[in-house]
Amino acid sequence: MAVVLGNDDVSAALAELPGWSGDSGGIERSVTAPSFLDGIRLVAEVAHVAEAADHHPEIDIRWRTLTFRLFTHSVGGVTEKDLALARQINELIG
Repeated sequence: MAVVLGNDDVSAALAELPGWSGDSGGIERSVTAPSFLDGIRLVAEVAHVAEAADHHPEIDIRWRTLTFRLFTHSVGGVTEKDLALARQINELIG
């Protein structure tokens, strides 16, 4: 079973994850894509990575603005799985 990270651990990890904010309850990052279609392509890329990891973010799409929210639903907080997926999302964002 995954272990929920404490606020200090999440804060330390976020210092190395540009664009992300949050606490032990969840982390999120918003980005603005150059166009609506570019945003949808990014969502599709994130979906493939998330599916491979069997760990799925909440994604909010508002025209060109995408917000990714991560927390491990089964334990009710941020775990290493969330941090790993955040790193992968950052790589896709570039």
